[in-house]
Amino acid sequence: MGEVEPAFIQELQHRPKLCVIEAEEIPVIDLSPVTNEAVSEASSIERLVKEIGSACKEWGFFQVINHGVPLNLRENIEKASRMFFSQSLEEKRKVSRDERNAMGYYDTEHTKNVRDWKEVFDSVAKDPTLVPLTPHEHDDRLTYWTNSSPQYPPHLRSTIKKYVEETEKLSFKLMELIALSLGLEAKRFEEFFVKDQTSLFRLNYYPTCPSPHLALGVGPHKDVGALTVLAQDEVEGLEVKHNGDWIRIKLIPNSFIINLGDIVQVWSNDAYESPEHRVVVNSEKERFSYPFFLFPAQETEVKPLEELINDQNPSKYRPYKWGKFLVHRFSTNFKKREVDNIQILHYKIK
Repeated sequence: MGEVEPAFIQELQHRPKLCVIEAEEIPVIDLSPVTNEAVSEASSIERLVKEIGSACKEWGFFQVINHGVPLNLRENIEKASRMFFSQSLEEKRKVSRDERNAMGYYDTEHTKNVRDWKEVFDSVAKDPTLVPLTPHEHDDRLTYWTNSSPQYPPHLRSTIKKYVEETEKLSFKLMELIALSLGLEAKRFEEFFVKDQTSLFRLNYYPTCPSPHLALGVGPHKDVGALTVLAQDEVEGLEVKHNGDWIRIKLIPNSFIINLGDIVQVWSNDAYESPEHRVVVNSEKERFSYPFFLFPAQETEVKPLEELINDQNPSKYRPYKWGKFLVHRFSTNFKKREVDNIQILHYKIK
């Protein structure tokens, strides 16, 4: 990527400022009570659930330490990612996504109809993954998303597989803690993921940018799934909107950054909110990150959970079919359109 073309330029209100607000106070949560049997006492887990609930309610973003994912897996995924993106554009495009299969390499993703300053390589966690063929409501046909297998680096596919297995386990532990924090049974969310989940894993590459005050690595957005588990290199760039300010997340070595997605916002009937966030770029250092997106099965009907609604707190969302929503979002993220892509706000009951 060279000079900043008009397609990358953010509207004035979305352009990053030169001054940075760093968030020392973003919650940092020690998961030892659920990852280390030696400290797995009822009182410790109860305290952990309260911390998770507070972080979800106040931020929707938090970092976790002592999470149980081996450090060598993160080191391997970073090394493999750097090797893949270091190739020529011609080589990377040999495993490009296409109209049939949304998985693979691409560098033309748009967020809110502005092109992101990044390249990505997407994989499904379960290969193959069953999804609707089209986003059209009355089209019942299904298809499969399958993973691309680049020739270089030769171990990329197996490296991703091992990494995804561990981050998926972490995701399910976190969903149990979130369920408990909402007063639900620990396994309340399990039914949505046990069969045919549609979770994704992404390698993100943010090249240096000649005009980082004009473009964004990812524009302001909220994640559409249930939960995002993010690892990244030492170059900071992720910002979360909190009380009207964009706050840079300060990195903690070997931690994961966790953020809630729109599905948890709907399931909780707005008790928890999916936070708006973005990624800034810079002119000196390239940046890499590795998000795992926890998505339910395609047939899941997303709606507020019955246990969390009553006469005083009625349902705030109409149900929507997750598979159709997902395919619609993927089909509208890759070129500029005249209207915004689909959001959970479209299902909000007025």
